[in-house]
Amino acid sequence: MRGETAAVEAYAEATGRPWAPTVRMRLFRLGELTPPDPAPAGRGRVATEADVPLVAAWTTEFAEAIGDEPAEDYTGFVTERISEGRLWLWEGPDGRPVSMAAVSRTIEGQARVHLVYTPPAERGRGYAAGVTEAVSRAALDGGVAQVLLFTDLSNPTSNALYQRLGYRPVTDHLGVAFTG
Repeated sequence: MRGETAAVEAYAEATGRPWAPTVRMRLFRLGELTPPDPAPAGRGRVATEADVPLVAAWTTEFAEAIGDEPAEDYTGFVTERISEGRLWLWEGPDGRPVSMAAVSRTIEGQARVHLVYTPPAERGRGYAAGVTEAVSRAALDGGVAQVLLFTDLSNPTSNALYQRLGYRPVTDHLGVAFTG
């Protein structure tokens, strides 16, 4: 069960059943988008059909990294985002993709950044900041009024990164598992 922390805790307590937290998340809303400083080497670009195999593999790695059970095949999932121009890649200085981020479809003026992933060998160079700024800017340029994203509170790196880019905390969410 997942939802806003206070509501989930109240419900879990009201059941009288033992429970344990499984994940603690924070919802952020973009205020003023601030480019990363220093800017990472490379550039952002919209992913293309040729990127589907790489992005599908990275999506499997992303699912594993956040503790989800990966699907057998993410080809359809990423193809949809790519065909709609909603998945961006960051290319390193050599032109090779090094990070990715996607944005959801816009609903009622809101869109959510997700699938922010950099393979472990490429981390620490600002690529996630670059691709998150690029996909966020594309959403704003496309008319999105509110750009949102969730972070895992156990990851201080991503929480600090998004705040440097202009994302501000909205509310905390909690996932719980009933243990009895």
